[in-house]
Amino acid sequence: MKRWITIGLIGLASISWLVPGGYGEAREELQDFMHVKLKHSQKVLEGLVLENFDMIAKHSQEMSLLTLAETWQVLQTPQYVEFSQKFRNAADTLTDMAKKRNLERATAAYNQVTVKCVECHKYVRDVRMAGLAK
Repeated sequence: MKRWITIGLIGLASISWLVPGGYGEAREELQDFMHVKLKHSQKVLEGLVLENFDMIAKHSQEMSLLTLAETWQVLQTPQYVEFSQKFRNAADTLTDMAKKRNLERATAAYNQVTVKCVECHKYVRDVRMAGLAK
C-alpha cells in the first residue's frame, strides 16, 4: 500500500512539472512578475533620492502598466479589483508629480504606492490562507 501511495505522489509531482501552466510554473511566473514590480519600485526610490524626475516618471508609469497585465490578476474578487485600482491610482499620481517635478509630492505619492502594495499583498495572503484552512 505504501508503495502505491509513493508511486502516486511521484506521479502527481511529475505531472505538475510537465504540464505547461501548472501551479508551480504559474507561481514562479507570478514571483518573477512581482520582482519586476519591485525593481521598478527600487528605481523610483533611486530617482527620488537623485531627484531624477524622468527616472521616477518612467518607472512609476511602468508599475501602473503592470496592473493591466493578465499575470497581475491573481484574484477575481471586488476587493482585489479595488486594491489594484488604488495601487494604479497611487502610481499614476506619482507619475504626475514626477512630470510636475514636485519632489515632496512625488515622495508622498511613492509612500502611498508602497502602502497600497503592502495592503494588497496582505489581502492576497489572507485570502489564500483562508482558502487553505477550508
